[in-house]
Amino acid sequence: MYRWYEGDIQVLLVHHGGPFWVKKELAAWSIPKGEYLDDETPFDAAQREFREETGFVATGQFLELTEVKQASGKRVKAWAFEGNWDPSQLHSNTFTIEYPPHSGKLQTFPEVDRAAWFDLDEARRRIVKGQVPLLDELMLLLSSQPNYSS
Repeated sequence: MYRWYEGDIQVLLVHHGGPFWVKKELAAWSIPKGEYLDDETPFDAAQREFREETGFVATGQFLELTEVKQASGKRVKAWAFEGNWDPSQLHSNTFTIEYPPHSGKLQTFPEVDRAAWFDLDEARRRIVKGQVPLLDELMLLLSSQPNYSS
């Protein structure tokens, strides 16, 4: 999701939940995303994952972005849309893992523990490196719009 704020583009990023990410800030945020099921299209999965990770239903005109490949090998297909949402309303799904490792104890964590709006420069610092090209492409797509001033 993106919005225009004081003439600049801001993007909504989410911070990974769970113990591995708790103290990480740079290269630890992401677009809301996830894997798609066998019976759904990548676009349907993107909408479902956005809703599951934020509690917000993505609507509007969607801009298809070029697929990127992260360092892990995971391929990410994304769509951008204009919207506005209050990150304090975050409601994420959860996952359960053994934690601490080898303890035999299962703990549940939110898949996403925070969401925030960032201008594109700050978003590039915070987003996982493999997703930076999505921000660059969004900037190019929106730079021709009349509100764009950067």
